Amino acid sequence: MTASDLSARAVEKSMGVAETLHRILKLSNRLMAPFSTYLEHRYKISVNEFRLLMLIGRYGTAASHELVEITGVNAMSVSRAVSALQKHGRIHVSRDPHNRRRKTLALTEEGERLYKVMRPQTDLVATYLLSELKPDEVAMFNRILDMLIDTLEATDEEGQSLFLEHTKPITDEDAE
Repeated sequence: MTASDLSARAVEKSMGVAETLHRILKLSNRLMAPFSTYLEHRYKISVNEFRLLMLIGRYGTAASHELVEITGVNAMSVSRAVSALQKHGRIHVSRDPHNRRRKTLALTEEGERLYKVMRPQTDLVATYLLSELKPDEVAMFNRILDMLIDTLEATDEEGQSLFLEHTKPITDEDAE
């Protein structure tokens, strides 16, 4: 096999993984269509606020750092969403009596109402998305998602993201 054959295969493989990434991004965008069409403007709620509200409603209570971990959304975006939810009277924040540094987030009466209104929409999206898959395919899909998430969350010995390190852009200095 010649060098040009290897190069052509590398480009082909690269285009394949790039196409897969674009399809994952498209899936993500399509999944948000019902949210933006039916919920965002009607309830004046951002996508991150919606995600946090649904998780707090599901778990009963949560701390911001737990929501960062569960959602994969950065801490600053979670902080902004928490502030907005609190400002609109959808959650309340209280100190954990067992750990004074931990702030517990819980739904207010308005948050509970909104959760109960929006939960069926969330269930419809999930049910529709997976409706063409058999139970064993859903299980396989979940295993693949777990593997992909684990890959993106892997860290080195110092706790640095392997993903961010591996995907760091090449600078002009590095190219020389």
